[in-house]
Amino acid sequence: MPTSARKTYEITVEDVEYIRHGDTPLLTRLFTPRGTGPFPLIVELHGGAWNLGDRLMDVAINEPLAKSGVVVAALDFRMPPVASYPASLADINYATRWLKTKATSFGSRPDLVGALGSSSGAHQAILAAMRPHDSRYAALPLPAGAPTVDASLRCVVLCWPVIDPLARYHYAKQVIASGKPYPELLGMVVPLHDKYWGTEAAMAEGNPVLALERGERVALPPVLYIQGTEDQAHPRPDLDRFVSHYRKAGGQVDLALYEGEAEGFAIRRPAASASVQAIEKIIDFVHKQLQP
Repeated sequence: MPTSARKTYEITVEDVEYIRHGDTPLLTRLFTPRGTGPFPLIVELHGGAWNLGDRLMDVAINEPLAKSGVVVAALDFRMPPVASYPASLADINYATRWLKTKATSFGSRPDLVGALGSSSGAHQAILAAMRPHDSRYAALPLPAGAPTVDASLRCVVLCWPVIDPLARYHYAKQVIASGKPYPELLGMVVPLHDKYWGTEAAMAEGNPVLALERGERVALPPVLYIQGTEDQAHPRPDLDRFVSHYRKAGGQVDLALYEGEAEGFAIRRPAASASVQAIEKIIDFVHKQLQP
């Protein structure tokens, strides 16, 4: 059903603690449609080069998605200096399982769960989806007595992902070495990569593109990949390699490129025509992939 013909729901927005590390709670902001489900449920992961931002960043996407009839759970997760890779993946894996155990109370079902992320959050979304049973990512146990569920995802929406962290790291270093002027954002890339990853070996290990090139056995849920053609923070060759390898491995990728748009366009300028089109595409994809 196209977005224009879809019912619009009133939504409830609330913050819920999903896990606590020591004395520090981690919250999910839940956008819940008011109506009779079951609704799809999307685990949403913010960007910020794995170091910055929070669950409030992507409301420009999360709110219209929820109003279309989707439960959206926007997560906070551990970041440096609190913890580096793979701590955030452990939080995301746990949250996915926790949300499945609570899905019916939110008007969804545990078999209707996908993920969406922007930039570094999109990297984590696809890495979590490809490796739902990785013992490091699944290391946090659910509370005693919780139903047995896994962190598998039915679909993933990637908004301008850092799809190859190692290649992006090398790209940023090369651009900076060539001298100014260069985008201010790229000046932040190298130190933020270092804080989260620590080593280039880690960037290669936690890497969706290289995992496919290595022939890892991974899950391959359907993907919607959104990016602007003028995005200087997420190199186009990395996108092309991922799409090629994912499809070759048997996965589905719907690629949506927006001419003349830069990084983060849909959340920075949500009223712009390209942003409206991208958000409509996200809504249509989620409802198609997560039909009850």
